[in-house]
Amino acid sequence: MGLGDKIDNKAQEMAGKAKEGAGKATDDRSLEAEGKKDQVAGNLKQAGEKVKDAFKK
Repeated sequence: MGLGDKIDNKAQEMAGKAKEGAGKATDDRSLEAEGKKDQVAGNLKQAGEKVKDAFKK
């Protein structure tokens, strides 16, 4: 996994956490759900990259 991919995936995960927190603070359920979705997407991308790295070795 390239460093750029790791950074992008982690950034998506962190942005999701921020959205979720903002949604909770403002009682905006759709923003909170969007944040959770972004976190899951970032985590899945990281997992996929790790699998690809395992097969490269």
